[in-house]
Amino acid sequence: MPMDDAVAVKPPAQVPPPLVPGLRGLLTLAVGVVLIAALYFGREVFIPLVLAVLLSFVLAPVVNLLRRIKLGRVPSVIVAVLLALGVIGGIGAVIGTQVAGLAGNLPQYQATVSKKFAGLQQGWLGEANRVISKFSHEVHDATQKADASGTTAATGPAGDTPKAQLVRVQEPEISPLALAEKVLGPVFEPLTTVGIVLVVVVFLLLQREDLRNRMIRLFGSSDLHRTTVAMDDAAGRLGTYFLAQLGMNAAFGVIVGVGLWFIGVPSPILWGVFSALMRFVPYIGAFISGILPVALAAAVDPGWNMVIATAALFLIAEPVFGQVIEPLLYGHSTGLSPFAVIVSTLFWGFLWGPIGLILATPFTVCLVVLGRHVDSLEFLDILLGDRPPLTPVENFYQRMLAGDPDEARDLGEQMLKERSLSSYYDEVALKGLQLAANDYARGVVTPAQLENIRASSRSLVEDFEDHPDVEPAGTDATVNPNDTPTLAERAHPKNEAVPGQAPSRDALPDAWRGEAPVLCLAGRGPLDEASSAMLAQLLRKHGLGARVTAYQSASREGIRDLDLSGVAMVCVSYLDITGNPSHLRYLLERLRRKSRDVKLLVGLWPQGEAVLTDTELGRQVGADAYVSSLRGAVEACLREAGATATGDETPAAANAARSWNPPMA
Repeated sequence: MPMDDAVAVKPPAQVPPPLVPGLRGLLTLAVGVVLIAALYFGREVFIPLVLAVLLSFVLAPVVNLLRRIKLGRVPSVIVAVLLALGVIGGIGAVIGTQVAGLAGNLPQYQATVSKKFAGLQQGWLGEANRVISKFSHEVHDATQKADASGTTAATGPAGDTPKAQLVRVQEPEISPLALAEKVLGPVFEPLTTVGIVLVVVVFLLLQREDLRNRMIRLFGSSDLHRTTVAMDDAAGRLGTYFLAQLGMNAAFGVIVGVGLWFIGVPSPILWGVFSALMRFVPYIGAFISGILPVALAAAVDPGWNMVIATAALFLIAEPVFGQVIEPLLYGHSTGLSPFAVIVSTLFWGFLWGPIGLILATPFTVCLVVLGRHVDSLEFLDILLGDRPPLTPVENFYQRMLAGDPDEARDLGEQMLKERSLSSYYDEVALKGLQLAANDYARGVVTPAQLENIRASSRSLVEDFEDHPDVEPAGTDATVNPNDTPTLAERAHPKNEAVPGQAPSRDALPDAWRGEAPVLCLAGRGPLDEASSAMLAQLLRKHGLGARVTAYQSASREGIRDLDLSGVAMVCVSYLDITGNPSHLRYLLERLRRKSRDVKLLVGLWPQGEAVLTDTELGRQVGADAYVSSLRGAVEACLREAGATATGDETPAAANAARSWNPPMA
C-alpha cells in the first residue's frame, strides 16, 4: 500500500523527563518565604494598613453618594470618616457599658452557678463524681505507699530527713510611671491603631484615582486593558463582598440581640455586636460567638430553659443565614472554594491572630482575581477558586482516556443544559479528540487507551442520538459579561445551534433524495472516524440522511469498491493533516475520478491549518468547500441541499465555511 494511503501509525516517541526546578523556581520559593516572614514580623505595621484598605472599600459608596449631592471630594471624605468614627465610638461605648453591667452582677451569677452545680451533684453527675473520686483516692493511696517505701530506703539507717526552710518573696514597689503604663497601655494601643487606620483611610479615599493609576503603571503599563479589567474586577468583587457581608453580619447581630433580649439573657446588645464581628470568621465564627451567651444563660437562670433557648437561637439562625439567605442575596460572590476558605483562615490566623481570621477571605479573593487575569498566576485561581479545575475539553479527554463513557455522558448532559449539541461537539468533543490524537502522535497514549477512546466516543454519539440540536430553553448563547471567565474558559466560547432544516424529500433536488445523500468519510487519523460519526448525526438531526465510512474504503485499493450511488456530497473529516495536504489532494483526486457529480467538502477541525487560510493552496487541493467546524459543515450541506436561507450569513458561519471555487448549486 502506498505511503500516502496508509493509515499513519507513528512509532512510539520518547517522552522527555520532567524538568528539574531551576534557578527561577528556587528564587520564587525564596521570595515567598521572605514575604511570609515579612508579613509575620511586620504585622504591627501591615494590620493597620490592611484594615484601612478594607474600611475604604466600605466607605467608598458613602463618599460617592456625598459627592453626587455636590458636597465636594474633601468634605465628603471627612464626613464619611467622621461617620465611621462615630459608629465605631458608639459601638465601643455600648460594649463598655454592657461589660460594666456584667461585672457588677458577677457575684449573683457565681451564686446561681454554684446552686446549679450543687443540684447536679445530687443527681447522676454527683454519682459519677463520687466514682471518679473513689478511683482517684485509690490511685493516690497506692502512689503514697510507693513513695513512702522509696523515701525510707533513701534516708538510710540514720533516718535523717532534710528540714524545710521558709522562703519569703517580696515584690518591689511599683513606680507611678509603671502603674500608669500597666493601666493605660491596653487602652492606648487600640486607640493608636484606630487613629492610624482613620488617617490612612482619609488619604486612600482622597487619592483613590491617583493610587489606581500608579498601580497600573507599576504592574501593567504594557497591557492597560487587562490590568484595568483586573483592578476593576478586584475592586468590584471586594466591594460587593464587604458590603454584602457587613449587611448580613449586622442583620445577624440584630437578630441575635433581639432574640437574647426576648429570652432574657443580660447585655443582649453586647452579644449581638460580638456575634456580628465573629461571623466574619467563616463557618465557625457564629457558633463560637454563642458559647459565652449560653454560659451566661446558665449563670442567670436557675433552670435550663434559658440555656436551651439560647443554644437553639444560634443553632437555627446561623444555618438559615448561611445556607438560605446568603445564597439568595449574593450567591457565591467571593468565588472561593470551601477548601480555600479553610486553608486561608488557618494561614492568616496563624500570621496575624484574630485580625487574620477576619481578613483571610478578602485576601484570598484578591489572589483568585489576580489568578484569573495574570497568566503566570493562574495556579492561584486553580488552587483557590470555585471554578472547575479542568476545562470541559480536558474533562472530556480525561474521561475518554479512562474509558468511562458514563461520566463523559453525565458531563455532556450538564453542558447541553446551556448549549446546543453542535456547540458541544465543536467546542468540547472535537477539541478533546484533538488532544488525544496529539498525545497518540507523541507516543504517550497506548494502543489500548486509544481503543478506549474510540469505544467511548462511539458510545457517547449513540447516547445523544435522540438529543435535538437546538438551543436549550431559557438560555442565552452569549456569555454573561458580568461573569469573569478564567483564562482557560476564554478559549472555549459557546456558539448557537445550527439554524434551519432541510426541505422535505420531495422538495430536495434529485441527487439529494436518496437514503444517505451525504457520505461522511473519515480521514486517515486514528480518531477521524469519531468526528465523522458526530457530523453524520448532526446532519440527520437537520433532515439530511448521512452514513459514515472508514478511510480504507477510499484508499487506492478500496476506491474501486466504494459505492457512491445516491451520494450528493462527500464530507471528509480530518482532526490533523500534519501540515502536508498532499495525501488529502490525492484522496480528492480519486473521489473526483470515481464520480464527477459529487460535491466534495473537507472539514479540517483544528483551526489555523494553512489550507483554511491560503486561497491558492485551497484551489490546489481541489475541494469545493472547506470548513473548520461541524456547524459550518452542516450549514454547507443545508445550503447545497436547497435549504431556505434565513437572511444574511452570520459571522460564525462566514468564519466556519470558506469556498474558493464557485458557490455550490
